[in-house]
Amino acid sequence: MRIAMVGLLVPLGACGRLDEVGRAPDFNPLEGSYQHAAMYSTPLPDDLAPRTPSDASSLWAAGQDALFSDRRASRTGDILTVVIEIDDSAEFSNSSGRSRTGSESASITGLLGIPQRLDAVLPEGASSAQAVDTSGASTFNGQGNTARNEQLTLRVAATVVDELPNGVLRIEGMQEVRLNFEMRELLISGYVRPIDISRQNEITYDKIAGAQISYGGRGQITDVQQPRYGQQIIDAIIPF
Repeated sequence: MRIAMVGLLVPLGACGRLDEVGRAPDFNPLEGSYQHAAMYSTPLPDDLAPRTPSDASSLWAAGQDALFSDRRASRTGDILTVVIEIDDSAEFSNSSGRSRTGSESASITGLLGIPQRLDAVLPEGASSAQAVDTSGASTFNGQGNTARNEQLTLRVAATVVDELPNGVLRIEGMQEVRLNFEMRELLISGYVRPIDISRQNEITYDKIAGAQISYGGRGQITDVQQPRYGQQIIDAIIPF
């Protein structure tokens, strides 16, 4: 019964890709996302709001773009730039060895005449003079090597989607680039302190707490590189 249910679910899961046959993948809609809600639930700052006639005739304008003020993201709906420059490398090498040898020997030559009586009833060739004689040896050698090299340089605009009671800002950013029939996606989210945002309204990824960065794609090339649903199910259920 369970196998039959799996057989029915596999075609249903593949139907999601059938609607993209012969055409490029669609963009993810912004409507309904946290960014969309943050943008539309917060009024525009004073410097971005439509100017009144008195402001248009003045050399100086009030708001956050004044002469000596910084335009940094500080509230829900503001936008800042996240700079992702990951250049990590790590290499580990471990080796271990273990060796053990042991032997035990015990004999009973006389104990109230009991060994002699036992020898009379023991099979031919057996004697209680050598009651126990064991030996053992074990050897173990292990080696392990791990090498990793990651490099990623990206810049993406993110939106402040929430302000926490302690002043920390929650940000989310999404970037999609479609090239022919392949969609490249960059997603980032996390928590930042307003003080860590630079004067250029930028923040590096290493100052984002709980950072979640996803860089991948979907489309015809990605589909070819992924195992089919049947192969993934077989790999999951076969124990050998």
